[in-house]
Amino acid sequence: MNNSSKKPIVLSLSGHDPSGGAGIQADIETFIQHGCHPCAIITCLTVQDSSTVHKVMPLNADDIVEQANTLFADMPIAAIKIGLTGSVDCVEAIESILLQHPLTPVILDPVLACGDGTPLANTQLIAALKEKLIPLTTIITPNSLEACKLTGLSKQAKIEHLGHALLELGAKYALITGGHIAGEYIHNYLFHKNTPTSSAQWLRKMGEFHGTGCTLASAITALIAQGHNIPTAIKLAQDYTNTCIQHADQLGKGQLFPRRIEQ
Repeated sequence: MNNSSKKPIVLSLSGHDPSGGAGIQADIETFIQHGCHPCAIITCLTVQDSSTVHKVMPLNADDIVEQANTLFADMPIAAIKIGLTGSVDCVEAIESILLQHPLTPVILDPVLACGDGTPLANTQLIAALKEKLIPLTTIITPNSLEACKLTGLSKQAKIEHLGHALLELGAKYALITGGHIAGEYIHNYLFHKNTPTSSAQWLRKMGEFHGTGCTLASAITALIAQGHNIPTAIKLAQDYTNTCIQHADQLGKGQLFPRRIEQ
């Protein structure tokens, strides 16, 4: 059988957002727009709208593992994207999955709060992410606030200190996004061991946005699955996410939803 025409297969492990703006739906949409076939395992259900997350309901960890094992036995998964985990049990389940597939690239979007700042991870969950998932991660994509929580550094810490602290936790690459840092421009910073820090900037679009982190991480995942090297995938994914933000729609009463367009 000639597999050259097959779409790359990617897997998202993330939460379900009933509003469709973030989480597993955002991942699936972004994968499809980048020409990939999406596989998806829901880690938790949420009560959520365009303004905030009202409730998180973690799903059974054993079921998550069983779903993953079934998929990997059947399909060649090219890359894995991890979003909202919802519980320590889920983190441990995902760790067991990753340990079985050490050659598969892993992109971790460590969702620790929703867009309005409502916490989605307690101290125990943050500790589990640091101990069990970050060391198995190819690329971690926190915003600056998440980077502070993961590293234990203050909000006044230099971005370079945050980036290198994330690498010390075990991630191969750390992309810190700057949407929460005030300024006319948004600056993102990419860190990799023994490599000079690189940065990218975009003119800030006014407003609050729902699902930008999911879009960025899943775009990186899809582009890696398509065969791009990591720096190129990150650059293209950032440009794509900015384009989605520039075309964002006001669908509810809260944050704007990035419009994910075909690549």
